[in-house]
Amino acid sequence: GLPAALPALPLELTVPPHSLLFTMGASDSAIKAPPGEGIRQGLLRVLEACAPPGQDLSTEELWQKVLREVTVEELQAPLHRLGALPPPWWLAASRLGSTAGLFRLLSNAEDPGTPPCSKGENELLSLLKAWQVPAEEASLPLVQSAEDLKEILCTTAAFLQGLQEMEAGNFPSALSLLQEAARGFCSKKDLAQIYTCLGSPPQRMGKPQTALQHLKRALQVDFQCLPALSHVAAVYHELTETEPPLQALALLYEALEKKPPAAASSSPHFLIRTELLVHTPILASLLRHRHPSEVKYLLAQRCLQDGRVADAVEHYLDFLALLQEGLQQQVPLDGDSPLPRIPEVFLEAASALEQAGRHQDAITLCEEVISRTTDLIPRMLRVEERLQQPECPSPGAGLSQQKESLCCLAWRAAGYLHQGWAWATLGESKEAITQFSRCLGELLRVQIYGTGVEPTENLLPEVEVLQKIRLLSLIGRGTQFLELGKHKEALLDFQHSLQISPGDPSAAPYLVQALWKLDRKQEAAAQWQKFSRSPPREEGQGRCAGR
Repeated sequence: GLPAALPALPLELTVPPHSLLFTMGASDSAIKAPPGEGIRQGLLRVLEACAPPGQDLSTEELWQKVLREVTVEELQAPLHRLGALPPPWWLAASRLGSTAGLFRLLSNAEDPGTPPCSKGENELLSLLKAWQVPAEEASLPLVQSAEDLKEILCTTAAFLQGLQEMEAGNFPSALSLLQEAARGFCSKKDLAQIYTCLGSPPQRMGKPQTALQHLKRALQVDFQCLPALSHVAAVYHELTETEPPLQALALLYEALEKKPPAAASSSPHFLIRTELLVHTPILASLLRHRHPSEVKYLLAQRCLQDGRVADAVEHYLDFLALLQEGLQQQVPLDGDSPLPRIPEVFLEAASALEQAGRHQDAITLCEEVISRTTDLIPRMLRVEERLQQPECPSPGAGLSQQKESLCCLAWRAAGYLHQGWAWATLGESKEAITQFSRCLGELLRVQIYGTGVEPTENLLPEVEVLQKIRLLSLIGRGTQFLELGKHKEALLDFQHSLQISPGDPSAAPYLVQALWKLDRKQEAAAQWQKFSRSPPREEGQGRCAGR
């Protein structure tokens, strides 16, 4: 209730900064709230003592009035220190325009002739760097100096804008801003995170070696920055390297299992820090910590893809053991998780077991998938062959249920397909034919109707997978008919497979063999010539090849 007095105002204006600094330092969630009335009241007190009041003015208008009309030398430094307090909240809320506007006012108050930033230069960073920090007074020390706060704001502004440019797809600009942030003032933890983010733009620009340099720099700064190690494995995998990504994943799994204590920052502790101000979805995605089970699955999958069958089997069995411990409750299966649906993991593990010669174990795993999906598929399922673009949006519950039924059908059919292969390898041709026939019988549940349009760009992925399973089952059953000397039955299966997928040459050699066995040698020769003239099919062609 005391009237504002000019001699006491410098001391009075230190109260809002300290209050806000301690509020932010006490709770990370405080950055989400506006700075409150403390700063506004401080400005009104200054106007009360030195100029006409401005009760009805907005905060920005108050700043304009105070900086334009209050010329008392003793108040310039306290006002500038007070002006450095709203930007942390604004940056945390991505209000870059408000931040730039305030520092434009502060710069103009110091030097009205300050030129605008040059073309191509980042305006906000230019304004922050141009701001002349007031000298600290020994009699009125702040808990966090304005100079330190300026440096943190510069780092935060560069970091935040770099992430925004990355999200917008402007990777060269993102790279430049993130490099600026890496040269700024921050803790080792923050610096390692910035270098981790620096790995993303060059990776997307087709420069994996540059990405690796930034990611390795992140690990040199802070080896406990495990997201960087995860990205290293991903980049090496894109380079089709074999050993380095597996080593990186093994190190990552070992580090996650040990669960080391959080590393203490080697930088002085500040109440306002970069890590408290930058919280964006893209940063959360880049710095996402993998669950140990996700890394274990990636190890299993990469070993299987690289032909390290024994290692793949070991990792898959470890992963399946983790499933028994309630993994589904521990790991959110969101868009960033590498984990597929559980039946697909079982089928991948069955494939690894088959390649390792453990056919009975593979059959058992597939039986688990088959038994669990028995009651999840309707007797008949009618689906469109291609994606349709509805004129009006409609509720997607029916489409989602249909897709789930298709997935269950694909898993169940694939289980029978794997069992057929396993029995065939064991020399049990009759049992193999039974499983291949069951697979084909399952696929009869679905009625696929199409538009008659030839291009396959809009083909539903599930329909494409089902067609591939049907093709492989027909070829598998046909080869077993050949083993049993049933050449006519084999020929029918091979002919049917070519009708399903005319461009796939998988069945062509078997068709030639069946015709030759039936003493239809001229037809066999013609088919062989046709097969020889056809262009080679690229390995992995089609979206379903990976699955």
